[in-house]
Amino acid sequence: MTDSTAMPTIDLSSIIEPLLDLIEDGIVVHDRARKIYLVNRATEVITGHTKDQIIGMDCYDAFKPDGLCGGACAFREGSLQTTGETREVEVRFMRDDGGERRLKVRSEPILLDGQKQGVLAVIRDVTELVNLRFRLDRRHSFHGMIGVSPALTDVFQTIQAVGASEYPVLISGESGTGKELAAGAIHKESRRRDGPFVPVNCGALPETILESELFGHVRGAFTGAIRDKKGRFELADKGTLFLDEVSELPLHVQVKLLRVIQEKTFERVGGEKTLTSDVRIVTATNRDLRQMVSEGEFREDLYYRLCVVPIELPPLRDRPEDMPYLINAILDTVRQETQKNLTGIADDALRLLLAHHWPGNIRELINALQYASVRCTGEIIHAEHLPYEVRTGTSTLVSHPPRKTSPSSTLPPPIENGHLSSDLPGKKRGKLTSDMVDRAMAATGGNKVKAARLLGVGRATLYRFFEGVKR
Repeated sequence: MTDSTAMPTIDLSSIIEPLLDLIEDGIVVHDRARKIYLVNRATEVITGHTKDQIIGMDCYDAFKPDGLCGGACAFREGSLQTTGETREVEVRFMRDDGGERRLKVRSEPILLDGQKQGVLAVIRDVTELVNLRFRLDRRHSFHGMIGVSPALTDVFQTIQAVGASEYPVLISGESGTGKELAAGAIHKESRRRDGPFVPVNCGALPETILESELFGHVRGAFTGAIRDKKGRFELADKGTLFLDEVSELPLHVQVKLLRVIQEKTFERVGGEKTLTSDVRIVTATNRDLRQMVSEGEFREDLYYRLCVVPIELPPLRDRPEDMPYLINAILDTVRQETQKNLTGIADDALRLLLAHHWPGNIRELINALQYASVRCTGEIIHAEHLPYEVRTGTSTLVSHPPRKTSPSSTLPPPIENGHLSSDLPGKKRGKLTSDMVDRAMAATGGNKVKAARLLGVGRATLYRFFEGVKR
């Protein structure tokens, strides 16, 4: 006699797939070799791949180049993390149709048949949430870049878009506009964000050691090379290499850089072994590389390799609406550094800051507020606390009135917006001449760094000029 109260036997396997297809999040199951066993309908919608396309494939082949976990999978090297801890990562995912999605992937080890080890991944599409977060956050800052102006907002959007690609980026803009911050933002928005970010100031390194710094050297390659040394390309492997003041690269180094970009191989100075390095190159300059190409100072083929995606940072004078946000951020830092209770800027000081031309851009604004914090003995910065050039509307390179000179003294040439008046930005300037250099040196009291800034060239260019004169 059958017990009518006994529970009926149900084959749950027949309803698992329909049940999973009702879930809005994507579901993927694969074994320890990353062979995919199961996906649901939401996974097809999110990734653009059908079940028939990816079942049985290696996850890294099905979802190129780094799988659904963006290279953070516990099975990447074929080994299994047996801690049982749930892993959660947020990754960029490029669909075959060119669309980019932001995915939050949550995974943990499981047993597929009671014995065989595998992983269960739950995929949530958070693209719209990330975009909303970006629109809200950009009202103030984006990876340390502060502002709300349309010009800067366009830069933010370009950086966010270019982060998904591997193309080289050339950042242009006047000195002090934040080119290294922009390069760092590109790195943080890319899939390489967990790798190294290695900056190199090409204008600050003497030509004699620049090649060694970039590509490394072997022991005995030159006097002082007492051991093998890795270059910046090796140090930046799997990350981003930022070449600031790329316009200062000598032509022979430009040739070697072009080869690295094309072939991804190089040799250390004095070495014979060919090395490879997987880096994304971001460059920056405050000079017109196209004009340098036309004058034979920069290789045309290298220019087009570096300038796949151009980003131009707007000068501070073109984004006055950003000034209050920048001032607040800088004062926050100043308060932490000085322990002074600076509560704000008086109206008279703010009017001067808004009216100033800012040839040194944000770097000059930081300098001006740091100077004012030293002069200010109260809680509010007033006009009288600001540097001389801000108070008077001039653009000299010092923070005090110029010294008085006798009528017979030889006066330095006029300076407009931080440049010699005869060599203003936008005017065609040929190669450096002795007259130009003499005038710049006179205007800056013999300071080569300031003279290079006046001439609109990098320090290395000016140093090479002096070396050529000596020879």
